[in-house]
Amino acid sequence: MTGRPDRRRNVGDAIFADEVGIEYGVYGAFRLRSAYQPIFAPRGRFLKAVAVEGLIEPHRAGRPVAPRVFFEGIPVPDRLFVETMCRVLHLRNFRNIGVGGLDLFFNYNPLINDDPRRALAEIRLMTRRLAEFDLHPGMLVCEITEQAADDKVLVNLGREMRRDGIRIAIDDFGTGHSTEERVALVQPDIVKIDGTWFAEFCRHAAAERFFRPLVSALHDRGAKVLVEGIEQSTHLRVALDGGVDLIQGFYLARPALAGTVFDEEPLPIDRLLGMANNVVPLFG
Repeated sequence: MTGRPDRRRNVGDAIFADEVGIEYGVYGAFRLRSAYQPIFAPRGRFLKAVAVEGLIEPHRAGRPVAPRVFFEGIPVPDRLFVETMCRVLHLRNFRNIGVGGLDLFFNYNPLINDDPRRALAEIRLMTRRLAEFDLHPGMLVCEITEQAADDKVLVNLGREMRRDGIRIAIDDFGTGHSTEERVALVQPDIVKIDGTWFAEFCRHAAAERFFRPLVSALHDRGAKVLVEGIEQSTHLRVALDGGVDLIQGFYLARPALAGTVFDEEPLPIDRLLGMANNVVPLFG
């Protein structure tokens, strides 16, 4: 994709700003832009946006490229460089949301770096530079895409991030790698239920009855529960009836590019549960 990788490259040299100050990254023929998807918490009869997840929208020749296609095409020696660039973009562009009081979730895959010490050094460097972006560690939640990562790596990574004040979320719970045993081992602040698994789970008639005990068990482990992939009113009902703390999905709001106007108005739960499967626009 880029030819022979250069391990000495500086991420800052691959980041630029457009005419209105929104920053983007350049990797080969791709332009990488930050997008943010809201994460909501139930507050009485409403859902209130309390955080956003930083996501990357790749473009090539002015056209969007599916993120999965882009990331799967990155040569192994370049993956750490690209992931670091994406993380820096999310941190730098976060201020352009224009709304205070929101937390920022960002993704981290420990499998892209075969040197755990280097991975931790990069996280430490990021933490020291947060003030440059008008951020502090307590606003950040690191989503660990742990998959088949070694348990020791996950535990050390979680310990070091917490030492710096960053909260930890275990991603993709329900897909096979994330289990209650691993939750007990890593002790995350948040467990993120995989959206594809949850959608399949919701197809069962007894979904509500079986989901609440799972949420309670995770709460007993000291973790909040976030369900992603909410795409219809049934998903929302099962999640809320199960007592989850946070929810995210296209049914509530799609990701929007950095700089898009953010609507802080809470979403009425009764209206969402009575709607057909339409997406509620949060960004105007």
